[in-house]
Amino acid sequence: MMKKVLVTGSAGFIGFHLAKELLNGGYSVVGIDNLNDYYDPQLKIDRLDNLSAFVAENGFEGNYQFIKLDIADDEGLEALFKEQGFDMVINLAAQAGVRYSLENPKAYVDSNLIGFTNILECCRHYPVEHLVFASSSSVYGMNTKQPFSTSDNTDYPISLYAATKKSNEALAHSYSHLFKIPCTGLRFFTVYGPYGRPDMAYYKFTKAITEDRPIDVFNGGDMQRDFTYIDDIVEGIMRLLPKVPDLKPSPGSNATSAFALYNIGNNNPVTLARFIQAIETALGKKAVQNLLPMQAGDVSITFADIDALRDKIGFQPSTSIEDGINKFVDWYLASK
Repeated sequence: MMKKVLVTGSAGFIGFHLAKELLNGGYSVVGIDNLNDYYDPQLKIDRLDNLSAFVAENGFEGNYQFIKLDIADDEGLEALFKEQGFDMVINLAAQAGVRYSLENPKAYVDSNLIGFTNILECCRHYPVEHLVFASSSSVYGMNTKQPFSTSDNTDYPISLYAATKKSNEALAHSYSHLFKIPCTGLRFFTVYGPYGRPDMAYYKFTKAITEDRPIDVFNGGDMQRDFTYIDDIVEGIMRLLPKVPDLKPSPGSNATSAFALYNIGNNNPVTLARFIQAIETALGKKAVQNLLPMQAGDVSITFADIDALRDKIGFQPSTSIEDGINKFVDWYLASK
């Protein structure tokens, strides 16, 4: 039997790419998104149009449906679960962005806390085989131990966004323990690629350089990120989706849960200088840099320990920053 998967945030960057791969993999997909205006909604519409064309070209019309819906709408979400009878849920819907959380904290509460609780409640009352949900490398805050491991302490988030993602992990574990919902959390590390988010540095830098404008480089460029290409993220999710966690004691606890947590990162931090150079090389154009101090809520390095991911699914992200940026820049220039 074909498994039916709900993908929340399906007009978002990761959700759009993942929906395609799920359809290719023989799943039936229902995508939902509220199409908010955190960034230009036209990019979300473009993703949906591209996905619709992909569905038509490959004969997936009977296996794909998009519904405009906000996960904060508890009644609408419950009606959807009751009607559709999902086998699996992948929750990617969230208010994204560390810096925006300083300006509009309520958006993070509505989507990342209330919305995610609504997802958990629906999975409780309309049981699913597996709930996979997006967390973030931001939960590690300013941890000094490198690389970041899922066994590390994450009790000290330094942004509201990170705090909500940490809360998602705690909520999911509680629901898994209380209601036996199999849950897998994925801490993504700086995802990039074609159709990516315009608020991310690689997108903003590329746009500014092509328009002959200077780029803002925070902390004097003295930062490193574990940039992870979108195809690697999607492959990691696809491989983990059928790997339903077993009910077992949580580490260091007598509480039992069917709960797992993984980092999905490149395991290879890249300096901001190399990152900028990759964009310059792909564009054939030098950047004018405006050096600025570190922003509140930002961290100097992200570095993923992916031993658990490698052990579980025999996979690790491997796309180099140069190859990934080349693919993004090719898409960006073609889209203009």
